[in-house]
Amino acid sequence: MTQNPTAHPAVAASEEFDLSQSTILIVDDNAQNVELLQAYLESLPCKIKTATDGIQCMKIIEESLVPGSKAALPDLILLDIMMPKMSGFEVCRKLKEDPATRAVPIMMVTALNELGDIERGVESGTDDFVTKPVNKLELITRVKSLLRVRHLKRELDRTMAYLQDLEGRNRPGQA
Repeated sequence: MTQNPTAHPAVAASEEFDLSQSTILIVDDNAQNVELLQAYLESLPCKIKTATDGIQCMKIIEESLVPGSKAALPDLILLDIMMPKMSGFEVCRKLKEDPATRAVPIMMVTALNELGDIERGVESGTDDFVTKPVNKLELITRVKSLLRVRHLKRELDRTMAYLQDLEGRNRPGQA
């Protein structure tokens, strides 16, 4: 007897993903930059959170990792580089080194555009760059793309867990 692989929600692949379930964390010490990014992203049905520096960003992330917390990890972080207390490079490096947060895509939104700055961003683990002044269409296109990748990665993880569960149940001598 063959089973329908799409009968389980973990296996069902959707054509479109629901952006209303996505959260974007904007991290920038300049309130005008935060407001501009929020205005650009208002056409997307995503939830938007903000942080004014790297330390506050890390606190938001840590709170989302507490067992039983109602806060979830953001699905995307838009991260300024030049901030007081903790630079975007340092925030990115710390998040990408931690297994609990490394899958969260990070887009650096920065006025820095020298090759050395881009190399440093790549070395710290960033997934994408957008330079200031930000072009609205470019930002929305890249945000949608990174959210899609995040969604597909979650679908893949759920599918792999489901398949491993099935494989474990179908092994001879195992219940």
